[in-house]
Amino acid sequence: MFDTDSELLKQILLGEDSSLALKDVRFNGNSVSSPNNRIMADELAAMANSCGGVFVLGVDSKSKMITGIPEDKLDIAETWIRNICHDLIEPQLYCQIAKAHLFDSKGDEKAVIRVDVARSLFVHKGPNGYFQRIGSANREMAPEYLARLFQERSQTRLIYFDEQAVPGASVNSLDKSLRDKFRSSLSPDDDHEFLVKMKFITEYETGVFVPTVSGILMVSDEPQEYLRSAYIQAEAYRGTERDSADLLDTRDITGPLDVQIRDACLFVRRNMKIRAEKNEWGRSDHPQYSMRAVFEAVVNAVAHRDYSISGSKIRLHMFADRIEIFSPGALPDSLSAETLPFRQFSRNGLISSLLARCAVPLDISDNKRTFIMDNRGEGVPVIIKDSVALSGIAPVYQTFDDNAELLLTIYAAA
Repeated sequence: MFDTDSELLKQILLGEDSSLALKDVRFNGNSVSSPNNRIMADELAAMANSCGGVFVLGVDSKSKMITGIPEDKLDIAETWIRNICHDLIEPQLYCQIAKAHLFDSKGDEKAVIRVDVARSLFVHKGPNGYFQRIGSANREMAPEYLARLFQERSQTRLIYFDEQAVPGASVNSLDKSLRDKFRSSLSPDDDHEFLVKMKFITEYETGVFVPTVSGILMVSDEPQEYLRSAYIQAEAYRGTERDSADLLDTRDITGPLDVQIRDACLFVRRNMKIRAEKNEWGRSDHPQYSMRAVFEAVVNAVAHRDYSISGSKIRLHMFADRIEIFSPGALPDSLSAETLPFRQFSRNGLISSLLARCAVPLDISDNKRTFIMDNRGEGVPVIIKDSVALSGIAPVYQTFDDNAELLLTIYAAA
């Protein structure tokens, strides 16, 4: 959009519209005094909620004059925009911020800041609510429209979400050692071609490639830098209720998804009790949980959660008598908690296929599986069968918050 300075200048002369916003920037010492940062946050969120566009800082919206930004204030203005995107917009907004020079009507060169805002993967909320951009104005979204937008961006295209671009992320954020483990003898030698074929990157704008959601989740050391809720919150309690006084162990499990799966299983193994029993052959150990069932449960939560929901992470809570695993995301209309043992469901097809190529780590290899993901749909039956064999109690699947989250409860052996 507006790929050249001449295109941008022509659009500035026409004035603001749905895809262009102009802002004259003023300073008070070393801080931006105008525009108001809260109003700016609402406008940025509105553009991301609509079709995307460009903000040009250093242009008066009424006169269309290029007023410019003092060059010694450019870093201040850039930091101001970055902080607005990160701190005043929920979920935080990723956009491209670039310093540039434009010629004003007198032919003088003026410094400006260009902010490219993509149509977002999420629905963003500014300090004053949810807005959309209509022409040159920003309008608060009616509840019914907002509900439809949430549905459009989180459910109607769920199967494609893990293949979508992550604006603001760089191809350099994909770790070479992590992505090379997916190479085979049939993989292209050219690195760019390999990344495209694996759908780790995708073309975002003409000639510009950025990581996909799956690329960030599978081959980035810190997916949470771009998808803030893509981690597992693990907690272990002494009693049967969530009580900070009874907290035994807690950890935010981060990293690539296969690493999260391994570390979550190790967290359970570390915190579960193992009852020792003497017999005529010596001693036998009786763990509280089947680690094979726990492994399948964690894999399902990581592979099938809805990564388009910002602010909702996977939660793994251990109690004296049970494990609870919360996974964000609604079940499709054709599936219910009751039919999960009998039906297959894959929200993230690309993530599932990539996990099917990841070997099970040796330190959790007692699950009798070679690769992390099994595309035959045996996960839920294994969870039920192994848990019942150990504790005598069938695990329970439940949905709540209007089917927005799935809870699996696995009961401990006595």
